[in-house]
Amino acid sequence: MSGEIAGEKLMNRWTVVVGAILVQLCLGAIYAWSVFTKALEMPVADGGVYGITKLQTQLIFSVGLATFAVVMLFAGRLQAKAGPRPISMLGGIVLGIGYMLGGLLGKSFVAQLVCIGLIGGAGIGLAYVVPIAVCVKWFPDKKGLITGLAVAGFGFGATLWVKLAGGFKTILWLVPFQFKGLLATVHVLGLPGVQGVFLIYGIVFLVLVLLGSIVLINPPAGYKPAGWNPPAAVAASGAINLVEREMFAAAQFYALWLVFMGSAMAGLMVIGCIKLFGIDALQARGAAADAAVAGPIADTAMALLAILNGLGRIVWGSVSETLGRKVSIFLMCVFQGLIMFVFYYIGGTTMGLIVGACIIGFNFGGNFALFPAATADYFGNKNVGTNYPWVFLAYGVAGIAGPSIAGKFSGAVPKGAELAVRLNAWFMPFAIASVACFAGAVLALTLKPPAHKTKQA
Repeated sequence: MSGEIAGEKLMNRWTVVVGAILVQLCLGAIYAWSVFTKALEMPVADGGVYGITKLQTQLIFSVGLATFAVVMLFAGRLQAKAGPRPISMLGGIVLGIGYMLGGLLGKSFVAQLVCIGLIGGAGIGLAYVVPIAVCVKWFPDKKGLITGLAVAGFGFGATLWVKLAGGFKTILWLVPFQFKGLLATVHVLGLPGVQGVFLIYGIVFLVLVLLGSIVLINPPAGYKPAGWNPPAAVAASGAINLVEREMFAAAQFYALWLVFMGSAMAGLMVIGCIKLFGIDALQARGAAADAAVAGPIADTAMALLAILNGLGRIVWGSVSETLGRKVSIFLMCVFQGLIMFVFYYIGGTTMGLIVGACIIGFNFGGNFALFPAATADYFGNKNVGTNYPWVFLAYGVAGIAGPSIAGKFSGAVPKGAELAVRLNAWFMPFAIASVACFAGAVLALTLKPPAHKTKQA
């Protein structure tokens, strides 16, 4: 269904969704970071190339997330002025250049911090808001579902990039098939594995984002889907189009911001450390004889977390169309708080690690469908491209807090410490994340639409 304006036939609006997903597949590369941390952290004395510390790898990840969120503030305004397509394309170019430079120059912590964290994060921030802003305007009748679909590629993309880099085993037409992964097989320009993969990824990201951006255009003014008339509640919401300064005066903004920060912190903490935690927990609880056995299990948990992250965006967005955004956010935070509380205990078994990672990823994905839709509900569809980046800034804060908390506690364990000591260090980060989620659930209960209308922006 495309819709019509004054008898003019418009393009099929689902084409925009396809372009949005293609762009988001590449932007999700930041969630594949854990697949590189083992190689980055291997001491030079033990044959490693980089010798970057555990805290430093988490810092690169955190800086990438924070840069992503901050740059979105500018991207929202730029896409409103210049149009969505050129800003999305610019994001793809910056992201691709960042990863290519990380491949060519990334021998040191500082180089990786600048190329992957700052430049790569900036590219993601430039492109990320565009699919959301465009899709909400094409689908005012399905805001929750469509924002979930628009950003689902971000979660699914992480699985793709993890498996391409780290390898996988599968059954292909009943024949066992194993791919060792680009980290173990590529030798581009004589670069070490991590840098070779970054160079390849940078080229791929640049090309795919440019292709997906071609269809990211806004509908004409006054557009509405064919055969759709907004119900009274939606019509009232649509009459509210707050600009940024008006949104800052609304209590809903601060409530959404804090809930988002608490919920996102839990997921980002686990994404940044799941492989390290899994290796420690599986060995300490006797589920794996050594790190060589525990590593592939943790890789599987990490990949499935990414898949459920993408699926959670779609499901939670769809559920919110029925239950409402407030109830859905509350339930998501409660479920995440519960699983974060028990993950420390169940993560020492193969099934517990995998199931726990899947639930965490599923709930974490819901953030990216529910909060942009809630931003459109409370502050209007028209300016969601400029308003949502301010709500999303909570994700940037969470991206620093979550991985840094995990890195601080786990990184404080002396080298060579017993497995039990290493495992105990993970308890406090998960407990902090659990409390943050429960606090977010309580705060979510206060969410309600603005009490009054403002003038149209």
